[in-house]
Amino acid sequence: MRLRTQILTHNNCYTVGRTIKPKGVMVHSTGANNPKVSRYVPGNPELGYNTGGNHWDQSNAQWKAKYKTNLDKCVHAFVGRFADGNVGAVQTLPWNRRGWHCGKGKKGATANDTHIGFEICEDGLSDPAYFAAVYQEAAELTAYLCELYGLDPLEDGVVICHQEGYRRGVASNHADVLHWFPKFGKSMDDFRRDVDKIMRGEDTVTQEQFDAMLENWLERKAAEPADDWAKPYIERAIDAGAMSDVGGTIASPKSFITRQEVAVVVSALAKLE
Repeated sequence: MRLRTQILTHNNCYTVGRTIKPKGVMVHSTGANNPKVSRYVPGNPELGYNTGGNHWDQSNAQWKAKYKTNLDKCVHAFVGRFADGNVGAVQTLPWNRRGWHCGKGKKGATANDTHIGFEICEDGLSDPAYFAAVYQEAAELTAYLCELYGLDPLEDGVVICHQEGYRRGVASNHADVLHWFPKFGKSMDDFRRDVDKIMRGEDTVTQEQFDAMLENWLERKAAEPADDWAKPYIERAIDAGAMSDVGGTIASPKSFITRQEVAVVVSALAKLE
């Protein structure tokens, strides 16, 4: 787990100062195609910076001056991409602060009084690598919180999502996360079991998830530009026909090379002798 802290001290939820004794964890997702945690926090060099002025570290008065309505929401953490493109979690409220994350059920009951709530930053809901990464991070964060407060994730009502909270009468009617998890073959029952496995020290990353995360990492590496020190050598390799370029630029200078590709390079260089 990659957990950092940036408490939203200007948010009215924080300044009201109400506390709870956590009895569970509620999993949310943002409902917006923006996987960056910096959409919701002011940020820093590691998290990335919010440049739109729409982060949640603002009072209701500040928010209303911009958007003509109160902010009236805050969660304990966000899970999503940091500035380096990798996934992490950022804590935004003290864990025992009463959050404003799930609204009320039909009879006025609310899990805000009992559950820590965090948001998983959504993307377009079609990337298996991103889903695998945030799912794992969310499971590890939940396991950490369950261990911190002595909670059993398999006990009824301890670990739930927003939609499950609605069905139990302790949250407003939102679909998250049951509109997303099943797209990648996961249910909240799977999530609870995976949290339990983490707490018992078992591996919860499947081969399929590992492959998806590795593919995503390789793609990001391939998109990185060449270091200045390497550019003259790469240009010589291109001139020798041992490396190709695309539109006059070096193609994927930091992508990994297979043995068969090494053979092509060696063959091309041998022709120059």
